[in-house]
Amino acid sequence: MSQILLDRLLAGTLPDPDGSGTLSTPLRTVVIGRDLAASAKDLLAPLGLGENICVVMDPETRIALGEDVVIGLGGSAAVQSLVLLSHPHPDMDAVNLVRGATREADALVAVGSGSINDIVKYAAHLDNKPYAVFGTAPSMNGYTSIAAAITENGLKKSLQATLPRGVFLDLDVLARAPSRLIAAGFGDAMARATAQTDWLMSHLVLGTPYRRAPFELLHEDEAAMVANAGALQTGDVASIELLMRSLVMSGFGMTICGGSYPASQGEHLIAHYIDMLGENLPLAYHGEHIAITTLTMARLQEQLLAKRTLQATVPTETLVDYQARLGNELGATCWAASAPKHFDAGKVAEINHRLKDWPEIRAQLKAAGRPASEIEAALLAVGAPTKPADAGIADDFYGAAVKNARLIRDRFTSLDLAYLAGEPVSGA
Repeated sequence: MSQILLDRLLAGTLPDPDGSGTLSTPLRTVVIGRDLAASAKDLLAPLGLGENICVVMDPETRIALGEDVVIGLGGSAAVQSLVLLSHPHPDMDAVNLVRGATREADALVAVGSGSINDIVKYAAHLDNKPYAVFGTAPSMNGYTSIAAAITENGLKKSLQATLPRGVFLDLDVLARAPSRLIAAGFGDAMARATAQTDWLMSHLVLGTPYRRAPFELLHEDEAAMVANAGALQTGDVASIELLMRSLVMSGFGMTICGGSYPASQGEHLIAHYIDMLGENLPLAYHGEHIAITTLTMARLQEQLLAKRTLQATVPTETLVDYQARLGNELGATCWAASAPKHFDAGKVAEINHRLKDWPEIRAQLKAAGRPASEIEAALLAVGAPTKPADAGIADDFYGAAVKNARLIRDRFTSLDLAYLAGEPVSGA
């Protein structure tokens, strides 16, 4: 049934649950199948990528799939290869390196997962070039998202980018991905529960826009995915397909909404803080951090939802406070970025007026989320980290991340609601 939803979404015939008409996305080609590299020439031919194509990969993804894609494209275009260093960091330096090395290319083809996809996506966007992606791991939801997670001037940002012309996901390659990457993808998928709760809370408390569509795309697959989480550890192809389709749908949810709202809220703010300010941390994948931060947010949300009443107070933080916690330059940047949350007494009065309906709000939020105990059990079943120490993060630094993550951007999450209501937040 969920494959039917994906097919109808791509065809533009899926009804929009938030209004009249149908859901649509500019991305029309998503292939989840087998032996896709051998068919690379035929898969890319309808996409109008031009004559000169550059395939961008790293040493690991070259072995996993990239070399096969280059061979599969043989004779169809002037194919070049760009092999980045292992584990490239998705920042503007990497983006500019790709741009400089692909000036003569008409189009880019990414072979990889999170970092490679984001780097190539944003490079293609800046140069107004089409791109396609062959995924190598079910490790994140960015393949079908219009956003690219790029660090710029020390600040992790979700930047508007260009959708790929095509997304190609070979199940056999995905199933052979390192188990840590598969667990990371599951961690990213589990963030749906806390992200939806935060986004709906912001809608009910602040009146920010909210849509049901992204979550209806995920509902059926998520239940089956959680129930069969343990099978992902064995590389079971059916379970891998379920996870990958869930991640594809999550990315489409962001694209439909024009932003990362349905998939990135408080749990991602904590992870971004770790990315920006963590020093000498062991290599960890994005979804591994998200697994940990999702569990933290689920517990905080349960803490708030256990309250019979909530009342906000006027925030008292200043630029000086931001700089004391984040450093002078980053603190000033985040102070400006989070300006919409610098509420005055009038805005807090509006919030408290809405919080008079807290019992009804609480019921809606409980229905949107998933119990922290269920999230923890599923993460453990797939071998994902659940505690900061599992990812080599010191407890005191993680505690600071949970306390200060709300400062880095304007998104209003349960971290902000807890702060306004005087509720403690904990990294435990």
